[in-house]
Amino acid sequence: MTWTQHIHDFEAHLRLERKLSGNSVQAYLRDVEHLRRLAEPLGLSPESVGKEQMNELLLQLNEAGIAVSTQCRIISGWRAFFRMLVIEGTLKENPAELLDMPSRGKHLPDVLTDADVAAMQATLDRSLPGSARNYVIIEVLYGCGLRVSELVNLKLSNIYTDDEMLQIFGKGSKERWVPINAHALRLLVDYIHYERSQLKIQPGEEKYVFLNLRGHHLSRVAVFQFIKESAEKAGIRKSVSPHSLRHTFATELVQNGADLRAVQEMLGHESLSTTEIYTHLSRQFLRETLHTYHPHYKK
Repeated sequence: MTWTQHIHDFEAHLRLERKLSGNSVQAYLRDVEHLRRLAEPLGLSPESVGKEQMNELLLQLNEAGIAVSTQCRIISGWRAFFRMLVIEGTLKENPAELLDMPSRGKHLPDVLTDADVAAMQATLDRSLPGSARNYVIIEVLYGCGLRVSELVNLKLSNIYTDDEMLQIFGKGSKERWVPINAHALRLLVDYIHYERSQLKIQPGEEKYVFLNLRGHHLSRVAVFQFIKESAEKAGIRKSVSPHSLRHTFATELVQNGADLRAVQEMLGHESLSTTEIYTHLSRQFLRETLHTYHPHYKK
């Protein structure tokens, strides 16, 4: 059955079996339509969505900048949809049942320190397969402020070594140019020459920079998992994700006096108002500095 057929059945289930109001039915249907728009480009049918795919789709929701309260409502709609498929016998289990609801109390990721990032990298034994790649990924996310989707879709042709620049295609395929520091660039080039070159690359995957050990380009979920594991091994008691490194990149720049419009350009924010959150963080940093170091604040 197609998405359209399953969604039609879901509407009937909501109206006839759950006897929900018209507004509630429409809200659930919007949530499932959102699910379909995310899943169809990945070639996923309702029957083929598993727990791993649900985590991938949840990351897409997070990256889209959707409000946490809205994400929670959407996930509830997804759960209801798959619950119906389980009741009908289409699925054996609900792939959305164990999804972690986003924390409503946190609007921004925790800021890492330079020492935190170094500690995460120190957990990686670069002599092991995939670890050198992961080390470079942390460096690039922290040094360039990329979204995780931009990182996994980075292509060899997007690296301009002579100019020390990366060509990035962000939301809506909007192009921007992001500087990459010499240290990160050297690590990136070494990974390409010494580790990536040893992989048996699958047809159609040759253009991507970051590949898994089977020769396919990395998924967002894979990056999310290894970064979380690295933070845990480093003993970092913060909620760490790929976005934490992007968030830290921007925070470091603003706290050290970078022009806000330059930060906006490097992050690929459509509006300056989105970037302005970092000025508030910077003011908080200044207040904390005064509290720590000014004698009158210690009274």
